[in-house]
Amino acid sequence: MLNPQPQQYSILQRKEVPDGLLVGQALAGDQYAFEFLVNRYHHQLVSCIRGFLKDNDQIYDVLQHVYLQLYLSLPILLRDVSLKAWLFQVARNRCLDELRKRRRRAEVPFSTLEREDGEEGLSPLEAIPDPEPLPEEITERGELHGSLHAAIVSLPPKFRSI
Repeated sequence: MLNPQPQQYSILQRKEVPDGLLVGQALAGDQYAFEFLVNRYHHQLVSCIRGFLKDNDQIYDVLQHVYLQLYLSLPILLRDVSLKAWLFQVARNRCLDELRKRRRRAEVPFSTLEREDGEEGLSPLEAIPDPEPLPEEITERGELHGSLHAAIVSLPPKFRSI
């Protein structure tokens, strides 16, 4: 079996090297073989992922996940299985996971929560209750606190302590 050193291959020669051999070399520690595998399928994977997702950041997050999965799976990848098919299956599954997450999050743009001009009633944003006390409640609490403090001070010393 051929097991040449990384510098023995030119870029043109590597294009003809089967994926299985590159996987074996990457597993043996050949960083260039792994980089070549990544570069070999990069544009095709981006196009595939773009078919599912439109956000560039999300596309490249999924792509990074695919590359990480490739790296972690090097020891168990079968040499006679199509690496290209495997990569595209990992990319597809990851895209579907992202779409499921997005559906669960149910993102709502703020523009849909604002009230239109001439619209009656409260907008959904205005209808959200504020957990903080109202100014009147703060004033009432302050007055009650002051009254209690004055009443406690007016008690004889032996009744002030609990």
